[in-house]
Amino acid sequence: MTYSILFEKINDQSFPKGYFYAHIPSLDLTTHGLGIEGAEEAAKDLIHLWIEEKKANGEEVKHEAESFFSKIEIEDAVFG
Repeated sequence: MTYSILFEKINDQSFPKGYFYAHIPSLDLTTHGLGIEGAEEAAKDLIHLWIEEKKANGEEVKHEAESFFSKIEIEDAVFG
């Protein structure tokens, strides 16, 4: 199975520097780790646990269909 992961640098002062969020949009899951590599490993662990729990409860395991990611710029006036 393949799942898309979106990485986002964490700028929250309560986290040590260098941490990233790992979002798995198709499963609506988010975790974090040190660097992109750490966040990716945390995401893999979380996905495995999620799948095991779904199977143990006799629930459907979602498969990702297709993902597209984009960025948009919002004018500063909106935030001013």
